[in-house]
Order: sequence, then structure tokens, then C-alpha cells
Amino acid sequence: MFSWLGSDDRRKKDPEVFQTVSDGLKKLYKSKLLPLEEYYRFHEFHSPALEDADFDNKPMVLLVGQYSTGKTTFIRYLLEQDFPGMRIGPEPTTDSFIAVMQGDVEGIIPGNALVVDPKKPFRKLNAFGNAFLNRFVCAQLPNAVLESISVIDTPGILSGEKQRISRGYDFAAVLEWFAERVDRIILLFDAHKLDISDEFSEVIKALKNHEDKMRVVLNKADQIETQQLMRVYGALMWSLGKIVNTPEVIRVYIGSFWSHPLLIPDNRKLFEAEEQDLFRDIQSLPRNAALRKLNDLIKRARLAKVHAYIISSLKKEMPSVFGKDTKKKELVNNLAEIYGRIEREHQISPGDFPNLKRMQDQLQAQDFSKFQPLKSKLLEVVDDMLAHDIAQLMVLVRQEETQRPVQMVKGGAFEGTLQGPFGHGYGEGAGEGIDDAEWVVARDKPMYDEIFYTLSPVDGKITGANAKKEMVRSKLPNSVLGKIWKLADIDKDGMLDDEEFALANHLIKVKLEGHELPNELPAHLIPPSKRKVSE
Repeated sequence: MFSWLGSDDRRKKDPEVFQTVSDGLKKLYKSKLLPLEEYYRFHEFHSPALEDADFDNKPMVLLVGQYSTGKTTFIRYLLEQDFPGMRIGPEPTTDSFIAVMQGDVEGIIPGNALVVDPKKPFRKLNAFGNAFLNRFVCAQLPNAVLESISVIDTPGILSGEKQRISRGYDFAAVLEWFAERVDRIILLFDAHKLDISDEFSEVIKALKNHEDKMRVVLNKADQIETQQLMRVYGALMWSLGKIVNTPEVIRVYIGSFWSHPLLIPDNRKLFEAEEQDLFRDIQSLPRNAALRKLNDLIKRARLAKVHAYIISSLKKEMPSVFGKDTKKKELVNNLAEIYGRIEREHQISPGDFPNLKRMQDQLQAQDFSKFQPLKSKLLEVVDDMLAHDIAQLMVLVRQEETQRPVQMVKGGAFEGTLQGPFGHGYGEGAGEGIDDAEWVVARDKPMYDEIFYTLSPVDGKITGANAKKEMVRSKLPNSVLGKIWKLADIDKDGMLDDEEFALANHLIKVKLEGHELPNELPAHLIPPSKRKVSE
């Protein structure tokens, strides 16, 4: 009896079964979130509907910055080859949005053709009109880097109101559209031009809610002295702090991202370390792409729920016959109070609400009589998706990560520093002496031997207790000294002979000089008499 009720109840509790994360995201969006978005006209206020290409496309990196900060040169540096449509110069050269993507042959696809291609994630850019599409192209070329990621080059941001209006399209809105769909946003600054123009400030504010994707690159840092660089870095952090309203500090990478000699090479090591950190961040994008798309879908679902509450509340307050225009103005002006009421009634975080001023501006042009009342069933479906289906997809993400080989961006500039003597840190720290014929520790061994023979060795070895008395003088924490002991005690007898003691002191020196300790002892650090033991 009532078997239909039981089966419907089971359907609510049992999450759907998906084969892949991408397949699951598409099904969840179309069946559970899209109906809510369409019913409350979400796409007119916030973001166009997502398509299959949005879930299937490769990770994308968006480059944003004022003119002549090195955006196009940065792409050229990563790819290690020119791309179609590339123009570089001190004046504002890049006047278009260029999507640099993998292709079998080099060529350019114009914007109007690009937005009708179902395999590209750009179809919804059609809404920005011909003024934008005439300034949007896709540069295709065969390149190893582009097999894993795509890069979006943007026009240089200008200063002054006059230039902003002359674009003919809403520049900040286009960047916001891209920001929702890309995996990483890189803001480039020139070490000589730290001023943040009105348009740049507006753009950074439009990227609000995407701070987790943002990274900052202070480019052309080789053109200034170390003391000036410190001041420039401080000024940049101060300027960003006034615009990016988050307590966390955005990660800033300092360097010179082009293939020319460094003008002032004083900070070469710093630039190399910063470049490696940035490259590691970009290389991780393919591995984290599925998780990023899942995170973006959750953010979108939360915003869609809040939007539904706002629209239904406005509909509920509207009179059925007379005084509609007056009531509409009153509701728009009192939107902050409506936000507060929804926040209290539905226990929603203030951070989930759309920008108040922008929402008020959008509502001015809307016909409130066409708004829909609250439909609980649509909201319950989205809540069920967030509570159950998303959890299942999270498990699937981890399964895919373990089953697939490690995905990393390869080729171009990413290959140049991976191996060989120009790899980051090669021949430094624990890597010192890697190419030497003699054991590198032997250089300082006479000094270490003097200390060793004061520690009462028995049968050529000192106890752990005696070794500890000497090693703690380095003032390194016990966790670090414990790791050094494990690396130095090669024969694992709980004691150190003169070579092992010298090795332990060498590793202490490596750590005190600011280098990381290896997890396993490199072959060139093994004492000559112990090399057969280790094999």
C-alpha cells in the first residue's frame, strides 16, 4: 500500500550514480539547478546558463593587467613560441581578448565564429554583442603547454573615464564572465607602474568572490635595485589591500617573465624561487580542475537559492492591482532590509548575497509582476543536491585522482628548469657537490673530526647521547635534528662513526643556511666507505 510514496521517498534519499565527475556535474546542473535558475530568471541578473563545454573544457588561465605590464610576453614566455595575433610593445598593443588554445594547425578564429562553436566554452559571450565579438579571437597552435591548459590574454587596462567608455562594451562584465569559468586569474603589475587606475580598480572589484583563484605577479622586477624592490612590493601590497577586501593576503610572485638577460641580477635566486612557485601553481591546475568545477557549481547553487528568495520576496510584497510603480520603487530602495529579513528567516550567510547596489540597478529595469512566488519544491531539489549528490561527486573526484596518472602542465618554460644543472636549487644545499668526484663533506671533515674525538668515541663510534649533546648546540628543533640523525645513521646501529658524524654536521649546516633537508640521503652524500652498505 502507498508503494509510490515509498519509492519517491527512496529517490530523495539515494543520490544519483555517476560514471565520471564531468558527467555528474552536467547531469546535476541540468536536472536540479537549471530549473531553479530559469524559474527565477537567474540568467538575466547574474550569469548565463552553463553548457556542456563549460564542464568539459581544459583549465583556463586569465591574465589581467594595465597596458605594457607584460601579459602577452608572459604567455610567450610560457609557450616558448609566438602565437597568432600576438603583438608586443610599450604602447597599448593588445586591443582584443585572445583565447590561446591547442590546435592542430596555427590560425585565428574570429569571435562571431567562436561563439557558435558548441565545442568551445564561449557561446554565451554572444550576449555582449558585436562591439565585443569584433575584439575577441581564438589563437590556435600546436604546443605542449596548451595540451593541458588554455590562456586568455586581455586588452591592457587604461586609465581615465574617456578610454573606458570608448570600448563599446562592458569590459568589467566580460572579465567577470571569464572569472567565473577560469581556474586561475593572474593580475600582472609592472614594477615601474604601480598606480591602480579607476578601470583597474573596477575590474578587481568585479572579480570579487573569486579571490581564491587570484594570484598577483610583480613583473619586470629585474629593472630595479633590491632596496627599491622592497619599497615597490610594500606599495603594491598597500594598494591591493585597499581594493581587495579580504583579511587574507593575496599571493604575490616577484620576477621577470621573459627570455632576456636580467638587467640587475642581484635578486636572481629570489626570481628563480618565485618562478618555480608560480609554475608549480599553474602545473597543478589540471589535477585540481574537477574540484574547481565542483566548487564553482556549489557557489552558483548557493547564489541561485538566495536569488530565488529575493525574487519571491519581491513578488510577495507587490500589490495585485494598484500602486505597482510606487511599491516597486519602495522595494528597490528598501532592498537592504529585504536582504536582512531573508538572512534571518533562512539562516543564510551575508556573504552569499549579491552586491546590493548592482542588484538595485538591475531591478529598476525589471517588471516585478512577471516574478514568480516561492516554489519550495525547486529549492528542496537544490538542497538535496548540495547535501547528497555533491558528497558523492567529492568521493568520485578522489577516485579519479588516484586512478589517473598525475596530470601536470608540460612543455615550454615548464621543461627548461626540471632537470639538469639549471633546475631550481641544483648544486645548492643538500645538492652541493653532486657533480664532484670527491665526497663534498670531506672538505670540512678535519674540523668535524676534532669535535668527534672530544666526545669519547668507543671503538671508533660515539653514542646517541653524546652526539645529541653536540647536535643540540645548533639550536635546531628536535624534529629537525631527529630527521638529520636518521639520514646520518646510515648503518642504523644507533651510533655514529666519524664519517656519519661529519655527515650529520654537514646536514645541520645545510639546514642553518636556509635549505630544506632531503627525505632520503642523496647518493653523493653517502660516505665512500658506506656506499656498498647502502646498495
